[in-house]
Amino acid sequence: MELALVGVVAVPVLTGVVLLAVGRPAARVAAPVAIGVASVVLVLAALVAVGRPTASSALIAGIDLGLAVDGLSAVMVLVVSAVTLAVVVFAAAEMDAGHRFFGLLLVFVGAMLLTVTATNLLTLLAAWEVMGAMSYALVAHRWSEERPATSGAMAFLVTRTADVGLYVAAGAALAGGVGTLTLADLPQAADGWRDLLVAGLVVAALGKSAQLPFSFWLARAMDGPSPVSALLHSATMVAAGGYLLLRIEPLLAGSGWAGPLVAWVGAVTVVLLGLVALAQTDLKQLLAASTCSQIGFIVLAAGVGATAGGTLQLVAHAATKSLLFLVAGAWLTALGTKQLAALRGAAARWPLVGAVFAVGALTLAGLPPLSIFFGKDAVLAAAAAISPALYVAGLAGVLVSAAYAAAALVAVLGRAPADPGYDREKPGTREIPLLVRLPLVPLAVGAAVLGAAAEPVRAALGAAGEPAPTLVEALVSGVLAAAVVLAVLVPARAGLRGAAVLPALPPVVSAMTRIGLLRGWLGLERIAVARVAMPTMALARALSRFDERVVDGAVRAAAAGTRTAARLADLRLETPLTRGVDGLGAAGRALGRLARRPQTGLLHQYYAQAAGALAVLALFLILVR
Repeated sequence: MELALVGVVAVPVLTGVVLLAVGRPAARVAAPVAIGVASVVLVLAALVAVGRPTASSALIAGIDLGLAVDGLSAVMVLVVSAVTLAVVVFAAAEMDAGHRFFGLLLVFVGAMLLTVTATNLLTLLAAWEVMGAMSYALVAHRWSEERPATSGAMAFLVTRTADVGLYVAAGAALAGGVGTLTLADLPQAADGWRDLLVAGLVVAALGKSAQLPFSFWLARAMDGPSPVSALLHSATMVAAGGYLLLRIEPLLAGSGWAGPLVAWVGAVTVVLLGLVALAQTDLKQLLAASTCSQIGFIVLAAGVGATAGGTLQLVAHAATKSLLFLVAGAWLTALGTKQLAALRGAAARWPLVGAVFAVGALTLAGLPPLSIFFGKDAVLAAAAAISPALYVAGLAGVLVSAAYAAAALVAVLGRAPADPGYDREKPGTREIPLLVRLPLVPLAVGAAVLGAAAEPVRAALGAAGEPAPTLVEALVSGVLAAAVVLAVLVPARAGLRGAAVLPALPPVVSAMTRIGLLRGWLGLERIAVARVAMPTMALARALSRFDERVVDGAVRAAAAGTRTAARLADLRLETPLTRGVDGLGAAGRALGRLARRPQTGLLHQYYAQAAGALAVLALFLILVR
């Protein structure tokens, strides 16, 4: 079983690396290989979900490369693997994708599976980094086009900025005495360091899950291929942030401040990004904003201690949103547009695709007995037990969720107008192949029935004591969602659906959605550019000038001074010293010549020299005395 756990991570990563390394020769077999690998990973995921194995290997002193499957990670490996298989099948049929796309996708999936099975911060950090790098490459897959390339860079930079929090958290854990960096031991960090540790983890998780104020990167990520959106923004990339918060829920609760902060960030994101979704005229942008909003329920769950409710919401959202993104991609390929006004009649043109989209949209609206209704209500029940204000904010999110889901459904109903505006973004094929439709049905079934997994999820997580929604609470949220959906659909059937989607909404909501601030994602990107990017670049330019003019100038001045000193030393000291040395050498040679003259080899001359020397010595002694 330990081998299966290692395999669930290693098989996709190694296969992806091989596809990338082999290059173009692997293009023809990349799709079937990816489908085969995704199938194997799903089987391995089922095995480890049942067996709950652990595995570890020494990495550095005191810290292991640890993997383990518990209740939460068992759910996650199954969800990630199942959605991956559906997305890979769709991509193989819908995209002209080769070795590069499938190689990057498989490495990304392996990194996500490592993320959800990691037992310590170092393993988590390594997986987090690989996942971020692969997501950048996948969003910017069409790198030869300017928009996807810049959007990929924007998404990467925003998430990387938040990812610094993981490094801060790891450093705080070590400084706080958690030398093994084990996630389960993080609450034992020393006071002060524990707060810094929690803050780092929260920032990293909120950035990855596209919560306020980081949400705008998800709008840019929609420039990537539709299968990438379906995978990254349903069960993996944004879900990773929600998963991390659910994983560290005891740490959030123990800090005293982090739980309420996270809960309110999630609740505000649910409402505001729901309004942003309502204001969109592009289907993928609507789904992206709704992703931020729906993930907000998971973040809210982590803040109020509803681990089982948040997990159920994560599972339901993964099936629902991957389905909706894939349908949006299929219509984009067939009709050459994803504008809501141009998608009128798409559901009638392809009835099966329209039917599964309707299932996904109604699930997203939170209608009972579809899956998101159960996850959302479990979260709201826990919120009500903690704070009535949070519960009211959650109910406001229910209203907005139902409105944008119904708006998306209205957009594709009815008959197409005479000039629908096809082919505005790319030439449409006017067909949706059978293989493209193949993964949509199981995803629709999952979106509809996964609410039945509420009790198994609670049992798997050992969360039987969490608050459960009362009958009144379930009726309130269900009736509110149904009322909003009917308020949108009934006028549409009365004849308003021939115009734009927004007039079909209640007047107050329709007026709110027309606000340009909402359509522009609250201006978050402009704020980030103006308040973060531009000052950072200005500071970088100032530091560059300081380096060139002050630091580098000082270095150049020091070098010039050294050269000048060397020239002065050469002119004023070198010549006299040289002459003095030469003079000493000449005097030594002269003395040597004088010393050789008495050395004649004649004995009588040596006697004479000795007698002269004695006479001089005697004279010296006489004079001295």
